[in-house]
Formats: sequence, C-alpha cells, structure tokens
Amino acid sequence: MSLYAIGDLHLHFTSELKAPGQLHGRVWKKHEQKFREYCEKHLTEEDTLVLVGDHSWGKNLAQAEADLQYICDLPGRKILTRGNHDMFWDAKKTAALNERYAGKLEFLQGNYYTYRDYALVGTKGFTFEGPFWIDRRGRIVDWDADAEEHAKKIVQRERKRLLDSFEAAKADGYQKFIMFLHYPPTSVLEKESVFTRMAEAYGASKVIYAHCHGESRFHDSIEGMYNGVFYQLVSGDFLKWQPYKILD
Repeated sequence: MSLYAIGDLHLHFTSELKAPGQLHGRVWKKHEQKFREYCEKHLTEEDTLVLVGDHSWGKNLAQAEADLQYICDLPGRKILTRGNHDMFWDAKKTAALNERYAGKLEFLQGNYYTYRDYALVGTKGFTFEGPFWIDRRGRIVDWDADAEEHAKKIVQRERKRLLDSFEAAKADGYQKFIMFLHYPPTSVLEKESVFTRMAEAYGASKVIYAHCHGESRFHDSIEGMYNGVFYQLVSGDFLKWQPYKILD
C-alpha cells in the first residue's frame, strides 16, 4: 500500500473541447495513454493516488464527466484537489461532488482524508503570477501592483479554506499532516508565504504542489527541504506521467 500524487492531467475527452496550445511537445503526445498504462502496471487497488488539480478542460460537470470517468477507472483510491482550470468544480458544492461520486472519487476542499496515521489536507492555493516586466538580462524589475493586490485577496480566501482543512483534521485528533496545493506555495517573488507558514505551524511533513509545467516553470517555487518541510512538484509533464510516491 503506497501514497502517490500527480497533477495537471488536463484531460479533454469530450470531443468538442480542445486543449490549448500551451500543452504541446513530445511529453504531451498521448499523455493520457502513457499515464493510464503506468498506473495499471505499477499501482494496485490498495494504493492511494492524490490528483493535485487541473483534471479537466470541461467547463461544467457534463463536459468533464468523461475525464472524471477516466480517473475513476484508474487503480486504487483517488483523491482530487481543485485546480485553476477545474471549472466543473464549484468550491461551495464539494459535498455534492462527493455524494455524486461516492465510492469512486473523493474531493478534497474544506475537509480532509486520511492515509494511515496522516491527515491529507489541501486546497487550490494561489500565487501572484504577474504581469512582470523583465530587463535585458531576464531579471524581474517591476510588476502590476493592481494585479498583485487582487492576488492577495484570493490568497486569503484559499488560506481560510486550507485552515478549515487543517482544523477539521486536528479536531479529530490528527497530528501528522501532508499538505496538497494546486498552485506552488510561493510566487517567484517570495521566499515564504501564508501557505509555507501554515505548513510549518501545523507541522506538515510534506507540501505537494503542481501547476508549474513546461520546463521553464519547473523551478518557480520551493523544492526539497525548507524550514523542516519537504516540498515536491508533481506536475504531470515534470514527472513524465509517472506519479510521485510520497509514502510506502
């Protein structure tokens, strides 16, 4: 029995939907097939797979159903967190999704799930992504202050959702945590954030995140051990569609 994670599958099985141009290159060619075949070969029904956001390009649940069925058909237990492209998932209706997919998928938002003696907590998260102004040497020299202020508001909303997740687990007696975000925990301007501070305050052993895909973005945030917490990027193209094993 093992715990795995991966993000950014960006599925689009519904015929009228097309993936945007950003998802190109050899690593994306038949990526759904590569991922499914790897899971069928290496994961068992006793394993748990956390899918860390951006599951589907579907604009609503009807358009996302085929993509979610693909995830249902993968081996093992599947836990999903929200991504910025998951338009099918209204954060206020997470309970309805859990009811609809009971026994097939588990949706992590304002709640928590468990793996052995760990509480698995999480939210979509958010980071400021510009616009930035770059000099000739590729250094950031300025950015859009209004966009930064808007980002701060979204960060606080996501902070509250993550706090609810931690507190629900803590109230039930859990003391060991693994934290999942879709967005990276810090922007390219930050060395810490409300999310890193929360991970440290609750003693999370690991922070697993996605969203940073395309080779130029793989190293936008914290990697490895930092202030007693281990940070790991699990974007699908970064992992070449082989889920990251968090725990045996």
